[in-house]
Amino acid sequence: MSEVVSQFAIALDQVESYQFRVRLDKPHYPELMLDEPPPLGRDTAPSAGRMLAAAIGNCLSASFLFAARKNGLRIEGMHADVTVEIVRNQNRRFRVGRIEVRLDPALAEADREKARAAADTFEDFCTITASVRQGIHVDVAVKGLE
Repeated sequence: MSEVVSQFAIALDQVESYQFRVRLDKPHYPELMLDEPPPLGRDTAPSAGRMLAAAIGNCLSASFLFAARKNGLRIEGMHADVTVEIVRNQNRRFRVGRIEVRLDPALAEADREKARAAADTFEDFCTITASVRQGIHVDVAVKGLE
């Protein structure tokens, strides 16, 4: 088993229908709202799948910036496009089937060759993407039904 180096907890409360309020673990973080698209929810806020896409895109972008800076590069900006494909599994349940991420760092032409070293290593620094790729153990308990 891996050594735990930090831990955090968040809380979700149903507002109505499939809309949830997310309270993060630090008081200076704003609350977030999540909702499912129709036919379940009303699409008033991002879905969990969209938050997963944002988390992966953010982590990969930050990891590339980290690796680039370790290689002495200065990046003036970063853009990421994340595309998520939702598929049905063998039991006809929706699943995230594929996620495609395209990073567009604002690099000076002279730094492009140097950036290849960062491109070769940055994914290893991305906590979220590496964890999703490996599969994350999730324990689930329903209070009163354990």
